[in-house]
Amino acid sequence: MTTTPLSTAGSSGAPAVELCSLVKTFPSRRGSRGPAVRAVDGIDLRIEPGEVVAFLGPNGAGKTTTLDVVLGLTSPTSGTAEVFGRAPREAVVSGLVSAVLQTGGLLRDLSVRETVRMLASTYAAHTPVDEVMERAGLGPLAGRRVSKCSGGEQQRLRFALALLPDPPLLVLDEPTAGMDVTARRDFWDAMHADASAGRTVVFATHYLEEADSFADRIVLVAGGRVVADGTTAEIRARASGRIVSATLPQDRAGELLAHLRTLPGVASVEERGARAVVTASDSDAVARFLLDAGGSDLEVVAAGLEQAFMTLTDGASRSTRTAATAPTATTAPTAPTTPVDKELVR
Repeated sequence: MTTTPLSTAGSSGAPAVELCSLVKTFPSRRGSRGPAVRAVDGIDLRIEPGEVVAFLGPNGAGKTTTLDVVLGLTSPTSGTAEVFGRAPREAVVSGLVSAVLQTGGLLRDLSVRETVRMLASTYAAHTPVDEVMERAGLGPLAGRRVSKCSGGEQQRLRFALALLPDPPLLVLDEPTAGMDVTARRDFWDAMHADASAGRTVVFATHYLEEADSFADRIVLVAGGRVVADGTTAEIRARASGRIVSATLPQDRAGELLAHLRTLPGVASVEERGARAVVTASDSDAVARFLLDAGGSDLEVVAAGLEQAFMTLTDGASRSTRTAATAPTATTAPTAPTTPVDKELVR
């Protein structure tokens, strides 16, 4: 039995998450004499039910603060945030949202099964304990004391706890931290199965390969703003186009390299032995030129996600945005004492 069936969660047609001109400022460390710091600086974002969305960004980018707003843990300074058409805190209290965070929320002296059963008892209705333990891969660990579980095993336990109310939206902060490669892949297989059934998954991660492999969509945040939003292929193309390489005729290598640098859309040209390696927005034009010039062993590949990440976030992350005259931050509402919210607030 579940508190909020996935099929009804999105029946209103509202997006799972909608942020409009979201701004969150904090007082300067220098107190009232300094300008307020804009942790989030005008984010617009819409996430539809069933999407698996990765939040990527360097430290201090504003992604965690944004997720805190979605969870109702803090209120915007300005702008709006809605979850399934409701205020975030209301959505949390209604059981529409669960979170898997990195620390806290576990009693070390209980066993894994005792922990799940204890939290399940706080809900009027919940997904069966055995079912959530199986989905989180906790069967072999049922009798183990929490204090004896590894960091990755504790993350799987937090995942099981988050599944108890069968929430239509899961918000995950570094969800696979401490997991080995196999456990990480099993975790994301379960997440994609849930997304296929209608659950929305939003996660922050520092694993670029994890976002590349498991997210349907990547939201890249830097300097409190969204600097890119799309599939990994779209982000790669936006950041640095494609990489075209070919072996050049030795008698004309110098001449051809010089000419390549003059082609429109060429961002960089490198000489690697007998090969020219060109990063360009118009890969077709570069490829045609190389073939016409007698190049051989032509290759065209998308730029790596890491390269795109560095290109798109470098400028934004270097400038810390501050507001000289910022609006007074809205006081965050008093946290309710529901079991769901206790699990979220760590």
